[in-house]
Amino acid sequence: MSVSATAETPRIKSRLAAILRATSGNFLEQFDFFLFGFYASAIAKAFFPSEDETAALLNTFGVFWLGALMRPVGAIVLGAYIDQIGRRKGLIVTLAIMAAGTVTIAVCPTYASIGVAAPAIVLIGRLLQGFSAGVELGGVSVYLSEISTPGNKGFYTSFQSSSQQVAIFVAALIGYFLSEAMPPAVVADWGWRIPFFIGCLIIPFIFFLRRTLEETPEFLAMKKHPTASEVFASALANWRIVVLGMMLAVMTTVTFYFVTVYTPTFGKNVLKLSTQDSLLVTLMVAFTNFFWNPVGGAVSDRIGRKPVLLTIAGLSLITAYPMLAWLVAEPSFGKMLLVELIFSFYFGVYSGTMLGALVEVVPPHVRTTCFSLAFALAAGLFGTFTPFAATWLIKHTGSDAAPAFWLMCAAASGIIAALAIYRGGKTIEVREAAAA
Repeated sequence: MSVSATAETPRIKSRLAAILRATSGNFLEQFDFFLFGFYASAIAKAFFPSEDETAALLNTFGVFWLGALMRPVGAIVLGAYIDQIGRRKGLIVTLAIMAAGTVTIAVCPTYASIGVAAPAIVLIGRLLQGFSAGVELGGVSVYLSEISTPGNKGFYTSFQSSSQQVAIFVAALIGYFLSEAMPPAVVADWGWRIPFFIGCLIIPFIFFLRRTLEETPEFLAMKKHPTASEVFASALANWRIVVLGMMLAVMTTVTFYFVTVYTPTFGKNVLKLSTQDSLLVTLMVAFTNFFWNPVGGAVSDRIGRKPVLLTIAGLSLITAYPMLAWLVAEPSFGKMLLVELIFSFYFGVYSGTMLGALVEVVPPHVRTTCFSLAFALAAGLFGTFTPFAATWLIKHTGSDAAPAFWLMCAAASGIIAALAIYRGGKTIEVREAAAA
C-alpha cells in the first residue's frame, strides 16, 4: 500500500470498538445456533412430533444441518457482493438476512397448531440463517484481518471465534436461569421460546453497532474491485485453495459444534446428567473457548501457523476416543467437565490459529469469497452435521463413545490440510499466485 493511499484512507479510530462492531453479528448467529441445539428435544416435540424420540431428534438435527447446507450458497453469492462493494455494507446485509431467519423461528406456531406448515416455516428460517452465516464468519474474519496491526493478524482474526463464545455463554446462562425458574414441562412446552425472543430484542442494537462500522483501509486502497463474474471465475480457478481451506476448517467446526451445540443434548440424553449440569459445563466451555482463541492466534503469530495446527490436531486424533470412552464408562459432572474443557483447549487454540492461516492463503482480491466458501463447506458438510452424526453413530454402534470417531476424522482432515498447505516451507498461496 502506498503512502498516499494510506493518507487518503480513513484510519480505524478504535480497533477495540471496531472488533466489537464487526463481531456483533457473530454473536446473534451463534446465540441462535446454540439455542437450536440445546432445545433440540423441545423443538422436536413442537415441530417434528414422532412416537420415536430419537427419530424426532434426528429430524430436528436434520433441519439444523439442511440450513447449514445453504452456507456455501451464501458464501458464493454474498461473498462476491462483499468483495465487490465493501466489507461494511456487506456485513450489514448479512445481519438483515440473519435477523429475518431468527424472527421466523421464534414466532413460528407449533405442529399442533398449523400442521406440516410448522416444520416448513422452521426450515425456511434455518435456510435464511444458513445463507447469511455462509459469509458472516468469513466477512468478519477478513475485516478483522484487514484492520490488524503488523505481526498480529492471527490474534486479531481470532476474535471472530471468540465473539461466538460470548454468545454461547450468554445463551447458556439464560438457559440455566430458565431451567431454575420454570418446571421442565413448562420449558419444554413454551418456555424454550423465551431465549429466542431475547435474541430478537437485541437485533436493533446489533444493527446500530454494524451501521457505525468503518470500511477497512486495505479495501479502500485497492485500485480495482472485481465484478461478481470475476470473483466467481477466480474462486473457481483457486479451487485447490478452497478445498484445502475447507479441510483445515473441518477440525474447527466439528469440535466447536460438539463442545457447544451437541454437549447439552449429549449430557442430558446420553449421559443422563441434569439440565443444570449440562448447562454449567457449556458455560465453562464457552468461557475457556473465549480465552484459548486469542491465545492460539497470538502463539501462531510468534512461532508460525503450521506447528500449532499439527500439534493440536494430532493431540485430538489420539485422545478423542480414550477420553470419551472414559467419560461414558461412569458418567459424572466432573468427568464431563474435564473432557469438555480438554476439547475446548483443542478447539480454541486450533481455531485461533486456523482463522489467521485461512485469511493468509486465499487470494487477496477474492478474500471474502474464498475464505467464506472454504469455511461454509466445512461447517455445512461437517460441522453442523455433528449433532446428527453423533446421534446416528451412538444409535447404530451401540456405543456412547462413538462420536469420537467423527472427531478423529476431523482431526485427520486438519493434519492432511496443514501438511499440504505448508508443504516444503512454502504455502500454497505462493504457488497459486504464481500460477495465476
